[in-house]
Order: sequence, then structure tokens, then C-alpha cells
Amino acid sequence: MSATLQVLEGGLGVTVQDLGRCGSRHWGVARAGVLDPWWARAAHALLDNSPEAALLELRLLGPCLRAEGAAVRVAVVGDVPATVERAAGAHQPLPGWCSVTLHPGDVLRLGAVQGLAYVAVAGGIDVPMVLGSRATHERTAMGGLQGRALRTGDRLPCEATHADPGVERRADPLLDDDGPIRVLWGPQDDHFTPAARALLLQADWRVTPERDRMGMRLAGPPLQHASPAHADIVSDGVAPGAIQVPASGQPIVLLADAQTVGGYPKIATVIRADLGRLARWPTSRPLRFEAITAEQALQALRTREAQWHAWSLQIRRWRPPGSPDLSRLYDSNLISGVLRATLEDAPTVEQEDRP
Repeated sequence: MSATLQVLEGGLGVTVQDLGRCGSRHWGVARAGVLDPWWARAAHALLDNSPEAALLELRLLGPCLRAEGAAVRVAVVGDVPATVERAAGAHQPLPGWCSVTLHPGDVLRLGAVQGLAYVAVAGGIDVPMVLGSRATHERTAMGGLQGRALRTGDRLPCEATHADPGVERRADPLLDDDGPIRVLWGPQDDHFTPAARALLLQADWRVTPERDRMGMRLAGPPLQHASPAHADIVSDGVAPGAIQVPASGQPIVLLADAQTVGGYPKIATVIRADLGRLARWPTSRPLRFEAITAEQALQALRTREAQWHAWSLQIRRWRPPGSPDLSRLYDSNLISGVLRATLEDAPTVEQEDRP
């Protein structure tokens, strides 16, 4: 049986994403996909989904979704207020990092997002594949729902759930490292003065509100190029994580929706293990960088994968407030005996009135 999530309110910055279009950048096709694959995989793990399945990425304001046709199991990961409004009238706040089953008519309402959040659906969101991916890339109107963000009135096709709706799954949040964002030098770090390279690592940077899925602008002391001519290069390949520095000296970090080529020199590149953490970085928190080697970058990726695996082993069963414990109910001896009676055995009115 199929089910649908009806979009009652589209929110802001909500798109269908998966792990992205790998292997197509030589055609000029952006990778797109989730900004933080670790958190997206966590949402899928709560539902036993494949990590390649499509889900919703929330960036600014979450949507309001209503289950239709059949029950739908969803999982919410991230710092976003969430409430389930049952068709019968009850309201159930969700603590986050958990799954919940929506019955037909139930509504999942999500509020303002801090950083990023993800909403996965059991079985994944069934939108058409485009170049091997369901990821939305808004600048080329590719993938997802007609290549755009969610709108009120959209319908998200998904699978019906047949699991016990009273038994869900939850886990503690997947924690981040506390250290600086780690980078590899280059590929055009020689276009900057030694003082600029030192400044990149020594300064406290601030993430400005000028950020989207394509990239984020940083504010701080200008990074000086070796000469005015070094502020531009012949366009060459770029990738998510590249730190471009235009003539203004203010860095731009490219993210998942980044173009495939660019003409600004790249002083450094954020390592893969830290890119999701950077994409969620709050504007109020100072940002520091640390330069490491390629070997250290590979070890950081292995460590992050190990941390994710250890987290996945901590997923546990959870019964949301107000859900009946059917197994305990069935196991309980609620009837001490059986009485066989007929209408002929029933006392008459006169017998009941006797003292």
C-alpha cells in the first residue's frame, strides 16, 4: 500500500536530498545532495533505510506535513522543534533524534531550524531519479520536486508502514568534534602572502547571513593576495569544501550545490570529515581553521566514520508518550476465569428484588 505526505506548509529552505550526483562533475553537473551526510545517514538509520534514500533537508523553517492514504513512519534529526498533531486531537511534542508513526490525518509540524535538520521517511521519498540521484539542485531546476524547494500543496509519495506504531526508535544526538575546522592547503595557496596564510589559521572568522546550499561567506580580516593579479585565475575545477578568496580578501567556502569551475584562487580546502559540521555552523560562534596533512585528513575521515558507527549501535527502542504497550497488555492476565451463562440463567426482576 502506498502513502503520501501532504505538504500543508512548505517552510523555508526545505528540499528533497540524497547523497548527491557523484561522477557527473566532468559534465558540469553539480553534486548537490545533503549538506551533512553524517546527520542524514543518522535519520535513515533510525528507520533502517538505505543511506542512499531521499529525505527532506531543513535549513531555515520546517514544513507542516500530513499523512494520507496509510500510516507513515518518519524520523527527525537536528535542532528543530517538532510536534505531532493527532487526528483525534492530541498533541505530542517530539524530543528529536527519534522516529514516530503518523496515521492518516496526523500532522507533523516543524518549526525554526538551528543549523540543519533532516526528516527521513521509512523507505525514502519516492521522487524521480535524475542522473542517478533524487537530489534537488535549485539553480538548474534538477531533481527533487521539479528542481525546487517544497511548496504548500506538494505531495511526497512514500511507503506505508506496517510496524508496531507504539514502538519507535531513538538515540542521543550524534556529537561533533570541538576543535577547529580542518583544512588542506591549496591548490592555489601560493597566490597568497605568507602573512595571509598565517592569518587564515589565526583569525576568528564569522559566518555571515549570506549563506545557502552553494556556499557560505566568512567575515574577518582580509586575506592579502601575493599581488593584484593573483586575485584571479583561469577558471579551473572546484569542489565542495574549497575556500575561494576574491579580491575583497573575504573567504567563500563552497558547499554541496557549488559550481564545477571557478575563477577565484583557493587558499585551502575543508576536509570531508568536517564539511557537514561547517555547513551547520551558527553565525554567533567564532570559527577557527587548522591546517593538517592529507594523511591526517584520511585518518579524520576514518575516525568520523567510526564515531558514526558507534552512534548507530546506541539506537534503542522507544515508546512515545501516550502510546499503548500492546505486548504488556496482551501478556497481562486481565480475566481470572470464564463464566458461561445464558439468558435462561439470568435472574428475574423479582429474584433481583428479593432481600
